[in-house]
Amino acid sequence: MSITSERKQEVIKDFARKEGDTGSPEVQIAVLTERINNLTQHLSTHAKDVHSRRGLLIMVGQRRRLLDYLKAKSVASYEELIKRLGLRR
Repeated sequence: MSITSERKQEVIKDFARKEGDTGSPEVQIAVLTERINNLTQHLSTHAKDVHSRRGLLIMVGQRRRLLDYLKAKSVASYEELIKRLGLRR
C-alpha cells in the first residue's frame, strides 16, 4: 500500500532539480502521485476502507495545492511536470 524507500529514492532522483533535492515542488508532487496511485490500487480491492480513502483525499488536496503553487511560480515547469506524470489537468 505504501511506497518502498527504494521506489521513493528513484522518484526523487528522477524529478530532483539538483543532487540532494528532496523539497522542491516537483519532487513533492511526484512522490505524492506515486503514493496516490498505490492507494488507488489498494482501494479498488478494499472498497470499504474509509480511513484510507480519507487519507487519499487529503493527499490529492495537498498535491492540488502544490500544483497550483508551481503553476503560479513557473508555468513551463508545471506543464512539463503534468506531462511527465500523466496527470489530466
